[in-house]
Amino acid sequence: MTRDNELVDKLSTDYRLADLDPANRAMLDYVAKLTLTPHEMTPTDVDDLRAAGFSDRAILDIAQITAYYAYVNRIADGLGVSLESCWAEGKEGY
Repeated sequence: MTRDNELVDKLSTDYRLADLDPANRAMLDYVAKLTLTPHEMTPTDVDDLRAAGFSDRAILDIAQITAYYAYVNRIADGLGVSLESCWAEGKEGY
């Protein structure tokens, strides 16, 4: 979508290396923390997103999408399912 291969490479390996605007940086910091250390989340994390310009609705969307991906990946891992191989094979339901 972006057609910026350098940006895609940086986002794929370490988003912190990418040249991002402050709002996108704040969003990805929040997502990384929620994904990797959810027990460390505090109200300040939400406040940081508000300060970056996100509405409460946008923050809810960010949290729900992050949680959904974590859920789907854990279900797939727990069942030994490789979602990428299912998509590549054209199987439905994944």
